[in-house]
Amino acid sequence: MTRTAFRFTVLGLLTVFALGAGPALACRDAVVLVHGNTGSPSDWDGTVDRLLQRGWSASEIFRPAWGSSCAACNNHSGSEETPVRLALADALDASCTGRIDVLGHSMGATLAAGQIAEIGLDGSVDAFVGIAGAFRGLWSCGRYPWNVWTSTCGYWGLSVGSPFLNWLDGKPLGARVFSIKSWSDQVVCATGVCTVGGLHSSRIAGEDATYSFGYGHFGLQSSTSSFQVDLID
Repeated sequence: MTRTAFRFTVLGLLTVFALGAGPALACRDAVVLVHGNTGSPSDWDGTVDRLLQRGWSASEIFRPAWGSSCAACNNHSGSEETPVRLALADALDASCTGRIDVLGHSMGATLAAGQIAEIGLDGSVDAFVGIAGAFRGLWSCGRYPWNVWTSTCGYWGLSVGSPFLNWLDGKPLGARVFSIKSWSDQVVCATGVCTVGGLHSSRIAGEDATYSFGYGHFGLQSSTSSFQVDLID
């Protein structure tokens, strides 16, 4: 074999190898997945499986564990904030694109949104996806200040018109913002009413699009994993 022929053979093999390894070598946003109140990181197993199938590596996926086992004790201030804030920072450090994607379920959606807004991280978020969140409050918590007297429904909680939700409303959360909701959500629509001010409570101010599925509160997270990854891919 001549030297020229050898060079072209080697270059051809390298090209084939690079094309075959393309998806694994692709530069992708790191992803932060924030579970809901009294949930756990494993709630995202389906979504993680889809991310791995699409070419993300495990080192690019962050699942903070936050909150106590007392559902009524958790809110959007204090110890609940720290794990989420650290995960956002770690994901940004690990991201080869310099940007991250953030998905939150239920109270995890408003908690993640609150941290993005508080830190001023929206410029580093490519896509934010709120799944079954209560961005406009929960009627089961009442209307602030005549709310149910628990931390989850209080000043830093999910009562309709709470100071926290009023502060969060309209804050930029990323370049693209999506909500995933259900009209049969057992938590957001617990009183039989899903809307606040004429809009579904899971909708996010300034969002690019909203999508409805016929699942319940937890099914919205577990049964839309492929769709979630479609939104950020």
